[in-house]
Amino acid sequence: MAHSKGFDHLIVGAGVAAAAAAKAIRERDPSASIGIVGREPDGPYYRPNLSKSLWLDDSTSLDDGWLLGDDDGVELITGVAATRLHPQSQAVSLSNAEQIGYEQLLLATGASPRTLPTLPPGDRVFYYRTVDDYQRLREVARPGSKAVVVGGGYIGAELAAALASNDVAVTLVIPTRTVQSNLFPPDLAKRVTETFRSRGVTVKAGARVMSGTATDGGVRLETEAGTTLTADYVVFGIGVTPNIKLAECAGLKTDGGIVVDEYLSTSVPGIWAAGDVAHYPDALLEMRRVEHVDNAEHQGARAGRDMVAATRRRTLKPYTYTPIFWSDLFDYGYEAVGEIDSSYATVEDFSPDLSSGVIYYLLDGHVRGVLLWNVWDATDKAKRLIGDTSARSIRASELKGRIPLG
Repeated sequence: MAHSKGFDHLIVGAGVAAAAAAKAIRERDPSASIGIVGREPDGPYYRPNLSKSLWLDDSTSLDDGWLLGDDDGVELITGVAATRLHPQSQAVSLSNAEQIGYEQLLLATGASPRTLPTLPPGDRVFYYRTVDDYQRLREVARPGSKAVVVGGGYIGAELAAALASNDVAVTLVIPTRTVQSNLFPPDLAKRVTETFRSRGVTVKAGARVMSGTATDGGVRLETEAGTTLTADYVVFGIGVTPNIKLAECAGLKTDGGIVVDEYLSTSVPGIWAAGDVAHYPDALLEMRRVEHVDNAEHQGARAGRDMVAATRRRTLKPYTYTPIFWSDLFDYGYEAVGEIDSSYATVEDFSPDLSSGVIYYLLDGHVRGVLLWNVWDATDKAKRLIGDTSARSIRASELKGRIPLG
């Protein structure tokens, strides 16, 4: 099949990593042709707004989050999926039967929300991730409405707090006993859960939604224990799955993500990967895959610069950035670096009134992650500590006070 068009740089996926890559390419090569192919009907958007500021800050509007404008010189091909890669002929087949050629290809395919097979997305069922999800949820999330949020992890907790802050009656269904227990040590997770309850959220702990039905009037959910929950709508935040099928079918190396080297280059020359989907060698923490926007921004930009360097046969520069992530839960706020995993040994260093603190996560005597609880401008200190302890073990007694609380 002849290519219907071709680009110097083609990006599959239309998220944050794609936008960052396109901007970096344009900065380095003003004349390059850049195309972005995305399944969603819209172009790249700053996703954190969808679960944070759009619900909590009246001065934020939906238009504030668009990441590319007409002056960026990027051709957006939206509402179309890439269906197959052809590395030998340097082309990508699309769901509209077209084929696009490329010189350099970036896979920034992101991740897709996990879904409940018996309850497909609809007007009252949300597997929350996109601008369209936000717009539809805003239509029904009126003050006084009843919502069930399923999942007490990162996105589920944020959405439950955001909806409750907008006078929605929220029931939060979590399989664990406390909110974000996979991230927080037990005492902190318990305090956070108590805060959710004090702010009007009904927390159904140790429960799993197994099936449900949706009608024009609302939703009816059945838990594993046989309990029935009813609401006007349900929002699921039960994790995501990286979109690696396209890469797998093309023979690229994968391992729970698309495997890349320190330059974000895949196992096939001329094809790169960045963002949620990239399984990369972190400068501090070895091979990992990160599903947070800070990583997507920095990886996308690095991949874009190296794609231009590759076309000009110039020296590539490695991706050496270790990303952070952050969240707001009612009056709490935190930033974090590294592996925030409550199964690790933890050292907690809190102020006497528990309003601020630093939690260190250790594995075999090495700091692998740091959670900064209402402690700001300290992520660089946390990264240095992770780096300093990567080659030598550290005693738990040495950690308190390493990062000041204020």
